[in-house]
Amino acid sequence: MMTFDTWSILFMVVQSLVIFLVVVIVAAMMIIYERRMLALWQDRYGPNRVGPFGSLQLVADMLKIFFKEDWTPNFTDKFMFTLAPAVAMFTALASFAIIPISPTLGVADWDIGILFFFAMAGIAVYAVLFGGWASANKFSLLGGLRSAAQTISYEVFLGLSLMGVVALTGSFNLRAIVEAQADGWYIIPQFFGFLTFVVAGVAVTHRHPFDQPEAEQELAEGYHVEYSGMKFGMFFIGEYVNVVLISALMTCLFFGGWLAPFNLDIPFIPPAFWFMIKTLFFMTMFILARGSLMRPRYDQVMNFGWKVCLPVTLINLLVTAAVILIFSPTL
Repeated sequence: MMTFDTWSILFMVVQSLVIFLVVVIVAAMMIIYERRMLALWQDRYGPNRVGPFGSLQLVADMLKIFFKEDWTPNFTDKFMFTLAPAVAMFTALASFAIIPISPTLGVADWDIGILFFFAMAGIAVYAVLFGGWASANKFSLLGGLRSAAQTISYEVFLGLSLMGVVALTGSFNLRAIVEAQADGWYIIPQFFGFLTFVVAGVAVTHRHPFDQPEAEQELAEGYHVEYSGMKFGMFFIGEYVNVVLISALMTCLFFGGWLAPFNLDIPFIPPAFWFMIKTLFFMTMFILARGSLMRPRYDQVMNFGWKVCLPVTLINLLVTAAVILIFSPTL
């Protein structure tokens, strides 16, 4: 007979699987959402041929990915070639485990939450390196090297931009960080940390305008130029999962997570609604950036990171530490 503890573990496993499945579905739906929004902003028709008003375009895209020939070129390192997209997809999904959707809904409530995210972000670099090297293609290798250099550089600012939030809360636990914002969101005291986190988040996810590792005009899609079928699909969906992840992190770290704006008390609106609407807003901002900003040169991206983002992030961290020391009751 199953005990209460066994049922609790089984419930947590099922809940985790449902959350991961929903994240993948949301990431897939973001593809058609992005195409629709870009068409709206650029005053042109979007997908409008498959189904009523193009509503079945996503189904057509998924069927194409599922049934397209999954071809592996003979000149590749087949083990590394296959491992790379799996690592990309796994790290993106595993990172979402630390995201608290509501006070009771989430995969894991770990005190090392943010550190776990950094660990997964570090492992994700190997996905593009493996893909670029194993493809035995000069464009792929250049794309992999670009991606590794860009990701490692911007992860420095990504980490430092969060240290102000961690210092204010005194915890790496995302649920504790959200609860600490009950009296005010961290976007106000950590505005410059938020700005550098946004820039670093876009760069780490390789989204436009920081998509130089995949620049089709220069590198013909970069590190995944030799991929097709499901392997390409895992890279493709993994990128959108990362967009959802960074949007959710912005919501939790700087905009109160599941907390209502101005502490509004509306009984019939669940806390998860506020989390989802805020996350959707930042996902839309990712799309707006793609539709409105030009792509800078690769050297400009790296210079901007080291010469602008790093000083701003360090100054923000030092000022935050000074304010905490000045107003600390123990002094």
